[in-house]
Amino acid sequence: MKKTEEIENTKKTVKAYKEFSEEKSKEKAEKIIEVTEEMIGEEIEKEKVEDEKEKVELVKVLEEKEKVEPGLFRGGRRGEKSREEIISGWEPKTQLGRDVKNGKVKSIDEILSKNKKILEPEIVDSLLNLKSDLIAIGQSKGKFGGGKRRAWRQTQRKTQEGNIPSFSTMAVIGDENGHVGTGSGKAKETLPARDKSIRKAKLSVFKVERGCSSFNCSCSEPHTVPFMVNGKSGGVRITLMPAPQGTGLVVANELKKVLKLAGVKDVYSKTFGNKRTSFNLVKACMDALKKTNKELQR
Repeated sequence: MKKTEEIENTKKTVKAYKEFSEEKSKEKAEKIIEVTEEMIGEEIEKEKVEDEKEKVELVKVLEEKEKVEPGLFRGGRRGEKSREEIISGWEPKTQLGRDVKNGKVKSIDEILSKNKKILEPEIVDSLLNLKSDLIAIGQSKGKFGGGKRRAWRQTQRKTQEGNIPSFSTMAVIGDENGHVGTGSGKAKETLPARDKSIRKAKLSVFKVERGCSSFNCSCSEPHTVPFMVNGKSGGVRITLMPAPQGTGLVVANELKKVLKLAGVKDVYSKTFGNKRTSFNLVKACMDALKKTNKELQR
């Protein structure tokens, strides 16, 4: 058996290397390995060069598309224009808008202190660095996601052609430094409803007075509400109370979005009524925040 195995091995070596001796066959095998390693290394280098060329071409294509369609490949939502592009392409239609564009009005507080009505959202965009968020006023449907909160409230209208759906949403905007606003929008699709709500929220911006009025705090930094305030909307009532620094926002999850964008970092709260309706809960919170500003109470 051993001889037959040796004979078969020699036959295999002869077929592979055309040599009877093992030493020469090993040398040939080593040379073949070296050649294959060199070929593999060359192929890897070629692939790297090709990948770099493809990346450069991709960057050029994206830059060209950015010139044609500005705001398409930015970090935000697809197709959404940046703040600079909105302000540069803005043509004001009101006297207040022209004053802001020309630089006569440099602060949003000048407008709010005189109780002037803002009719163009670009006025707020040019004077404040805003952030936005959506309030979960809707409820998802389905076998697995039924009952979960979502930002879109879907309703249907019965017609002869069938059911016509519509989507409504509520947005909150703020600069996290004492300015906040909310708005609601309704449309046949989700994105137009979101844009409507953000536009209305910008038109309803007001100033929130902050301070350090808790008995357990003496930091003299504006981090909480200046005094206890009450707000009401529908069947919901809310009370916001000053809290010492480091307490955080002791409120419902949806109210945290509003107070964070308003610049309030610490607050206690009490809520009464049907608190599950986020729409009225947020409106009651906004009513309470308006009462911190003495100018709005006149």
